[in-house]
Amino acid sequence: MTQNRNLEEIHIPEVLPVIPVRNTVFFPHQFIPLAIGRPKSLRLIEYALKENTLIGVIAQKEGSIDDPTPEDLYTVGTVARILKVIDLPDGSKSAFIQGISRFRVKKFVQTEPFFEAEIEVISETYPEDDLKIEALATNLKNLFQKASDLAPEITTEHQAMISNLREPAVVGDLVIAFTNLPVDEKQEILEIFDVEKRLEKVTYVFNRYLQTLELGKKIQSEVQDEISRSQREMYLRQQLKAIQKELGEYEETSDVGELKKRLEEADLPDEVRKVAEKELDRLSRMHPASAEYTVSRTYLEWLIDLPWKVSTVDNLDIEAVQKKLDSDHYGLEKVKKRILEYLAVRKLKNDMRGPILCFVGPPGVGKTSLGRSIAEALGRKFVRISLGGVRDEAEIRGHRRTYIGALPGRIIQGIKRAGSNNPVFMLDEIDKVGADFRGDPSAALLEVLDPEQNHSFSDHYLEVPFDLSKVMFIATANMQDTIIPALRDRMEIIEIPSYIEEEKVQIAKHFLVPKQIKEHGLSTDLIEFKDDALHRIVRAYTREAGVRNLERQIAAICRGVAKEVASGKKEKSVITADAVPRFLGPEKFFSEVAERIDEPGVATGLAWTPMGGDILFVEATKMEGTGKLILTGQLGEVMKESAQAALSYIRAHAEEFNIEKNFHEKYDIHIHVPAGAIPKDGPSAGVTIFIALLSLLTGRLVNNDVAMTGEITLRGKVLPVGGIKEKVLAAHRSGIKKVILPERNEADIVEIPEPVKKEMEFIFVKKMGDVVKYALSNRKVSRNHKSRKKEEAIAEATTEAER
Repeated sequence: MTQNRNLEEIHIPEVLPVIPVRNTVFFPHQFIPLAIGRPKSLRLIEYALKENTLIGVIAQKEGSIDDPTPEDLYTVGTVARILKVIDLPDGSKSAFIQGISRFRVKKFVQTEPFFEAEIEVISETYPEDDLKIEALATNLKNLFQKASDLAPEITTEHQAMISNLREPAVVGDLVIAFTNLPVDEKQEILEIFDVEKRLEKVTYVFNRYLQTLELGKKIQSEVQDEISRSQREMYLRQQLKAIQKELGEYEETSDVGELKKRLEEADLPDEVRKVAEKELDRLSRMHPASAEYTVSRTYLEWLIDLPWKVSTVDNLDIEAVQKKLDSDHYGLEKVKKRILEYLAVRKLKNDMRGPILCFVGPPGVGKTSLGRSIAEALGRKFVRISLGGVRDEAEIRGHRRTYIGALPGRIIQGIKRAGSNNPVFMLDEIDKVGADFRGDPSAALLEVLDPEQNHSFSDHYLEVPFDLSKVMFIATANMQDTIIPALRDRMEIIEIPSYIEEEKVQIAKHFLVPKQIKEHGLSTDLIEFKDDALHRIVRAYTREAGVRNLERQIAAICRGVAKEVASGKKEKSVITADAVPRFLGPEKFFSEVAERIDEPGVATGLAWTPMGGDILFVEATKMEGTGKLILTGQLGEVMKESAQAALSYIRAHAEEFNIEKNFHEKYDIHIHVPAGAIPKDGPSAGVTIFIALLSLLTGRLVNNDVAMTGEITLRGKVLPVGGIKEKVLAAHRSGIKKVILPERNEADIVEIPEPVKKEMEFIFVKKMGDVVKYALSNRKVSRNHKSRKKEEAIAEATTEAER
């Protein structure tokens, strides 16, 4: 049955002016004052009053939109009558309106000067039997009565109005209208035209709302009980404090008294003392159970415990310091010289600022352990923090005290841990500092490592300056490139080179072997390492810049001997070169240069890596084609350009090199640089690529005892490159005794250790023609030789398959 019982005989026109409302839904039979401030709405009200017409009220989908379009409005609203309009001093109006009936917008016929829409009045649907909807309405009245005690927005007038209603549909509408619910939920109910379904929906929604109110009341009650208990505790504590003061016990037993006593005994700068006394006065007025009490107490403890004026006395005996450094580390003369120079100046000038050094070198060369050794030699405390992977600026500067669990940064924490204001402070892995949305730790380190600023370093947590000028900062890094330039500029860079074989043997002999013998429960009566064994381990079982892997191999031998001793062996184990494979297995590294370059198109180059220098092979081959140049081995753009430049130079000088002029039209050339999984880039392989190509195209073999490095140009020049020391040491490690270098790199030879220089021959070249003279031999591989090699390879594969 469809009818509309609630309407009087009111004529509702088919076209109505429509006013959008924000953050509310207006229901039939509801009376509300409507604040009118938007220009369109003001024009609509003036028009409605003038024409004495009804208006349509529709809710906006988004309340934040100031000038809505028809798409921003719901399609179902309420026809309303304007009862009264009041002009306000600010030019806006307040209209008191009464809801009459639901309507649906068919279409908007105008949007200016206000909205006007063609509408359809909604007729509500009632069931044949009124009993169920009357029961639902009665239940809603009871629920509303319960909610009135819990919801502040429900007034006594609302209660009276709901209890006196007789029409079930009106009960449902007004219960929802008086309830503080989201706009979309209210709109959903406005758009239900079946009275029974609407009352069921209102009952469900209102029940949920009532449960929320009851839960809120329960929580409020529990909080109130807690507050009452806290107030009672505070009152009792205040009484206890008064009694303790009368008895003269308060200062000695309370936190405040203890902190006051420590503050009086502490030797603090005047500025810090003022801040601490002010904070202590604030703490004394706080309740110990409050959250602020713990924050304030922790802050005071940090201020009191920091070594503001506590310093250790430096050991200025230069000979003793040198002896200590030599006993801990073999070699590293440049670093030791710099430390002794600092001590000498300290001896002459007592107030010298601490140096800020940065040790740069490959892994395993002793950068971190050197810092600890320097601290022990100087008689200073040693603090180390690892910066690898640090991405938060607060790790350096600390958090402000407004944050829960705030603490000072790692610099201040390290100073407190050291207990002195002049420790040796090691910033490990400074090249691996990251940055993200939380800030850039590298930028925060600028103040820490600037001698002009760090005398008043400001930590966010302390908020008082701390003098870091007496601290000796030592940073460590594997490479300089990833350190930001401003930070790199503030540090004195000291490069620690990779070790040569003799140095590794001496380090093993004096440091690693005794350490591993002790760590494995052995003694010199049970095990002895001969020098030839150490040389074989270094040469055949390790290939690294440092000594970490060497130490692991020595440890493996010690474990093997320990196992024999534990099994009952009593004789002393003497580790000779021949005995090494018994513990470490077959040799892992051997010189492969001679084997790898026994045919044309293969040359030996030198490369620099963050782990030290390394050798690389450039392989070239040709096949019938159309002149394509194929480059593989994960080569970077610069390296690819070097290959193109080398090929162009050979084509331009083909006649000079006795190469057929049109070779590039007949053949495709493929250049590959193993290992393919490792990215490679840089111009220094230009010379090597050039020689590999020339060897391939002329059929001449490359001398197997030569390695080379250098950048090439199209004019035939050989330009200087970097990392000469590391590259030469890599060649030496690989057993290569002759190295071709650019002429302008001759000055870099000074940095190479004397023992290496004596064993090696350096050839300095200015032009690519000079490289050809020294790198290529006059030997050519004949076709018969190639066939024989192929037959040998097939025979070897067949034998292996038979096995």
